[in-house]
Amino acid sequence: MTTSIRHIAKLAGTSVSSVSRVLNNSGYASPELRERVEAAIRTLNYTPSKGARMLRGAPSRMIGLMLPSIEVPFFGILAHAIEQELFQHGYQTLICSTAENMDHEVRYISMLLAQRVDGVIVASAFGSTEHFGVLRDAHIPIIAIDRELSGIADDAVMADHEEGGRLMARHLIDLGHRAIAIVGAPAHSQPIQLRLQGITAEMAKDAIAPAIVAMAEEHSFAETYRLARELLASRPDITAIIGTTDVSAIAAIHAIQDRGFSVPNDYSVVGFDDLPEAAYVFPRLTTVAQPIRDVGQQAARLLEALIEAHQTGGESRQGAIVKVPVTLIERDSTGPVRR
Repeated sequence: MTTSIRHIAKLAGTSVSSVSRVLNNSGYASPELRERVEAAIRTLNYTPSKGARMLRGAPSRMIGLMLPSIEVPFFGILAHAIEQELFQHGYQTLICSTAENMDHEVRYISMLLAQRVDGVIVASAFGSTEHFGVLRDAHIPIIAIDRELSGIADDAVMADHEEGGRLMARHLIDLGHRAIAIVGAPAHSQPIQLRLQGITAEMAKDAIAPAIVAMAEEHSFAETYRLARELLASRPDITAIIGTTDVSAIAAIHAIQDRGFSVPNDYSVVGFDDLPEAAYVFPRLTTVAQPIRDVGQQAARLLEALIEAHQTGGESRQGAIVKVPVTLIERDSTGPVRR
């Protein structure tokens, strides 16, 4: 026989409406009543129908997570941190990998609306935010992550990308480097643009500019390896390479070594992210470390607070941009400029 909330009410010695309040976490239920109902649920091994709860307008306990690509190591780590944080608080995560495709973003937004998600965490690959307006119109709380989503997201949580760019440039300048190239991808990424701003601003303090900026549209080892090979052949005066990500920096190291040169004796290389691979590559990569897991956890906690305020009718507040500090990790891939 299928267990219903009537069976739970009978076993708990209360009304069906009281059981409904406990199940949907709506309205007042005393701790003693809640304990009786939960004990009856465990005894009867009752699992509420997700579809029935959604039709009644109850919270779905589902969160949408939209990322440009979970193939990129950074986003894979970020997704894991967010999913684990949400799971610990009773939420299920629908992970949407958009492949940096606008049409994919639009279709995933429709899917998240159909699933009646309680909130969304999004790292959009595009500057345009119009297609996210339907989520805002549906009063779904939104947190932007790793980049801003102006006019749409309640809050944004991101590493201080511009400061990270400054740290990379200053480290190389202090080692005596002046002919510094930049290799990275993707060119349209907001975090990459912020890092570039930090790099160029710091170099301008010493009246220098990047020797060359080589940016690909696709964030992959193969593309940035190709770019690094090309700039090494065309600019023999270069003494250092900034990779806008660790993947780009590691690709540059391979390109240098494949041409018969040494890191850091011939070229210094610095990256950004501090992925696990940064400590395993040879030589070990000097990089700007952003606390990826901390960024994900903070975003998840902010969204949980927004959802609670939204469901309980709490006062709205002004959105905030949370910039998580970054640090330079000095390893073996950087050294004094060659003579």
